[in-house]
Amino acid sequence: MNIETSKYLGGIGALLIVIGDLGFFGTGYAGILGLIGLILVLIAMNGLANIYNESGIFNNALYGVIAAIVGVVAFVAAIVATVLTVITISGFNWADPSTWSQQITDINTFMEIFGSALGTALAGLIISVVVLFAFFIIAFILVRKSLNLLASKSGVGMFGTAGLLMLIGAVLTIIIFGVILIWIGFILLIVAFFSLKTQPTTPAPAPPQSSPA
Repeated sequence: MNIETSKYLGGIGALLIVIGDLGFFGTGYAGILGLIGLILVLIAMNGLANIYNESGIFNNALYGVIAAIVGVVAFVAAIVATVLTVITISGFNWADPSTWSQQITDINTFMEIFGSALGTALAGLIISVVVLFAFFIIAFILVRKSLNLLASKSGVGMFGTAGLLMLIGAVLTIIIFGVILIWIGFILLIVAFFSLKTQPTTPAPAPPQSSPA
């Protein structure tokens, strides 16, 4: 794979991720679009890692993606575990649907059933969010490391800027502004990929020096 192919695969992939993020709340196809974009970016990073003979470009990006996936899986698992625990300790009669309405309507019964489980539910939710947050931070640390290596090898500093912005956004994901920063980081990644020079630049030859008389 040459630089030109990697350039367009990476640029188009990052563009699909940005478009997918824009349409995430509007269509079910947005996630598929983002996934395709992510795969294209990884293919491009692998190509550039081979071209620049720097395996860290691809390896760190891949490990970052894996960390994010593990974080999501751990988050879902923690939520499911919390729900099952709450169901177990609440004493709610889930086996007989005919009694659900009565148990919920009777406020005293409802508070008795769920009051003791409220603390467990909140603790489980907090732990789940913390786990997801920690894995996302790790993921974007690795992504930034990958993009810094690529910036150093390619001479396109925009890669490093995009990685830094994504990492700052990941740290600030607790507020909506962090998500926006990550999205802007991917926009800069598009620009960075399309800024890659397809031919390496060579320095101009030095003028011949005249021999001393």
